[in-house]
Amino acid sequence: MADQGARYLHGFHAIASRLRTAPDSILELFIAMGRQDARMRDLLERAESAGVRIIATEGSRLDGMAGTHRHQGVVARVDGKQRDIKLDDVLDTLTEKALLLVLDGVQDPHNLGACLRVADAAGAHAVIAPKDRAVGLNATAIKVASGAADTVPYITVTNLARSLREMQEAGVWCLGAAGEATKSLYEIDQTGPVAWVLGAEGDGLRRLTRETCDELAKIPMLGTVESLNVSVASGICLFEARRQRGMVSA
Repeated sequence: MADQGARYLHGFHAIASRLRTAPDSILELFIAMGRQDARMRDLLERAESAGVRIIATEGSRLDGMAGTHRHQGVVARVDGKQRDIKLDDVLDTLTEKALLLVLDGVQDPHNLGACLRVADAAGAHAVIAPKDRAVGLNATAIKVASGAADTVPYITVTNLARSLREMQEAGVWCLGAAGEATKSLYEIDQTGPVAWVLGAEGDGLRRLTRETCDELAKIPMLGTVESLNVSVASGICLFEARRQRGMVSA
């Protein structure tokens, strides 16, 4: 049923966000037959206002579209062709000092989705990742992101080290998160333009990525575990930058 020009979004958060930010990209909205609760009625009202074609269907068909993931009774078929967002597109339009999240080869779509959600919450201006040896923005990542995949620019680059150098040339300080660093992230001034660079699950930053960063910093670990999930670490780093800038809401 799927075609190369389309992909599926599933779950209320992801679909409601797409209706809000890019309703024209939704080709069809499939809903579970007989579901008429308030949440569904609200989503259908938005879809109808946007002129989206709505199709009531059996749960088994929704299961097939969503695969192993929970769809909550709603699946949208959306235009899979997206305009490639460039780093310059983001940097050239900023009205405040840059706050970027760079992910060096994250392989787990759940981690990528959680990182996007954290980036949205912290007000990061973009998430940057390599095209190769990384999971990519698939349906699982989009669902876990709970709408953040549509609000935070996700930029894929061919050469991550080169992109880090481009950020540096634009005045962005590239901070690599590394457990063996001598400095704590709380010791580093993050009030200027900053890109936090975090590595993949288990392996951490690749050598060239690590060497390209302006500085390495660690998250102080007081317990017995040696590392944190990349999305948790991303949140700590990004929100420390926001705290230093005095821009975190109570």
